[in-house]
Amino acid sequence: MLSHLSGRIDCRRHNERSVEENEGSHWRGRPGTLILLLLALSLHALPAAAQGLDPTALLKPATDTWPTYNGDYSGGRFSTLDQINVGNVGSLTLAWVFHPHAGTIKSTPLEVNGVLYFTVPDNVWALDARFGREIWHYHRASEGDHIGHRGLGMYKNWLYFTTPDAHLVCLDAKDGSVRWIIELADPKLGYFSTMAPLVIRDHVIVGVSGDVTDIRGFLESLDPETGTIQWRWYTEPDPGQPGSETWPKDTDAMLHGGGMTWMTGTYDPELNLLYWGTGNPNPVLAGEERPGDNLYTCSIVALNPDTGKLVWYFQPSPHDVHDWDAVETPVLFNGEFNGKSRKLLAQASRNGFFFVLDRTNGQQLVTAPFIDQTWAKGIDSRGRPIAKPEATPSPDGALVEPGSDGASNWMAPSFDPQTGLFYVNARRIFSIFYRTATGKPEGWAGRDRNLWSNSTLRAIDYRSGKIVWNHEIGKGEGISGILTTAGHLLFTADNSGNLLALDPVTGKTLWHLNAGGRMDASPMTYQLDGRQYLILAVQDVLYAFALPPPPPSQ
Repeated sequence: MLSHLSGRIDCRRHNERSVEENEGSHWRGRPGTLILLLLALSLHALPAAAQGLDPTALLKPATDTWPTYNGDYSGGRFSTLDQINVGNVGSLTLAWVFHPHAGTIKSTPLEVNGVLYFTVPDNVWALDARFGREIWHYHRASEGDHIGHRGLGMYKNWLYFTTPDAHLVCLDAKDGSVRWIIELADPKLGYFSTMAPLVIRDHVIVGVSGDVTDIRGFLESLDPETGTIQWRWYTEPDPGQPGSETWPKDTDAMLHGGGMTWMTGTYDPELNLLYWGTGNPNPVLAGEERPGDNLYTCSIVALNPDTGKLVWYFQPSPHDVHDWDAVETPVLFNGEFNGKSRKLLAQASRNGFFFVLDRTNGQQLVTAPFIDQTWAKGIDSRGRPIAKPEATPSPDGALVEPGSDGASNWMAPSFDPQTGLFYVNARRIFSIFYRTATGKPEGWAGRDRNLWSNSTLRAIDYRSGKIVWNHEIGKGEGISGILTTAGHLLFTADNSGNLLALDPVTGKTLWHLNAGGRMDASPMTYQLDGRQYLILAVQDVLYAFALPPPPPSQ
């Protein structure tokens, strides 16, 4: 065990054994051979962890690696692997199980050079990606909001993860030792961080979270070697800057206006544009104190990653009063639109509307509801929903669909270039919104009470926003992410604890397994030694599935 002033590495081995190891009965009675095999495997794993991430892997679709939160820069969570496919998915078997005993897993693991890296708040693990054995474990106790954690970023041989007390920790990927720790924002003001950093060349892009106090959101670029700030972009402009006219003349509202950058963004290397969704304005559920659109909250923004300068923006929820942030993944893909090939960006937003933009300039192309909604009466000339006055929170309450948890939320969508369909886990939520605060409110100025909810997975035609198919996933709020693959499969989970493989063309169930709990994370896949693995986290357990290995030669 190695100790550090700011953290602890726990290299103890867990008692879990891979399912494949338990099934390896043909090695019994040959202890010398078994010892040599295990030694060879352990020696093979160690230099793999030390090789670091080839930066060109970030520019290619994820195959034998999964080097960033969404697998690649696009956010589409589509894998070109097809060893597991529509013809053999029914033969999937459990390859290994890892149980860290440290809370619900909401992160998407990275896989680089045969090593998996994943997180829960305050914790990072490195596992052998073939057998699920622990290589190292890092723990750092911190104060702050432990609502969940999405994962890591990686640069060369360095890992980066954010903490509940709004710090950024840099670890050595080969052993989990601490390289440096810096403070992103003051946790005493209510800042924390849950997102997985995004690495673009020599920039580590990180954001912040905050729920109950009137603080200002921002994105920050840090030097991956030193942690030095390269630039910071605030989600509310400074007085006199473009966008400040959408706030009251009293600059206090603007400089305490929220707009947290909760989730990991996406990036187009050809355009050199960084795309990010921003959070809702403060005070929450109260708009009288902040008349105007309140830019750049509840927005999709395009920034230059080298300078942090805003290039364009689009606002899905102007002047939000329902806690409908727009931090949901801005998915990038190229496709035909009105007979012309376009560079596109699509988002299924928390307010219940699906948006398609030209990602070169932010031009709105499609706005359409992807689930039932009662709050908007139409679409304005800029493609933004127009709110009904009666949907505004009031002392007597306003019945609105969706509720503040949103028609979608942080769970990952997917875009499949083979079908041309966008997939999202959508929720029907009826809620009563109350305005409870009087005077000049701060933080939460009201509350909402959910009356009923259920969930469905929807396939959307990006050209029109029309629903192509619907797969009901049960009572309650669905929180599972989605993965599509070249094997003509869509992986997700329902609200009854079933892991699912669906036909992405029809939504038909092809395979399911009741894992006994909900999947709070998003699936991912990779290939090692010619074998494709599917990783699914169920509550606090990480499962790896694969096709059965061929029988040993006689």
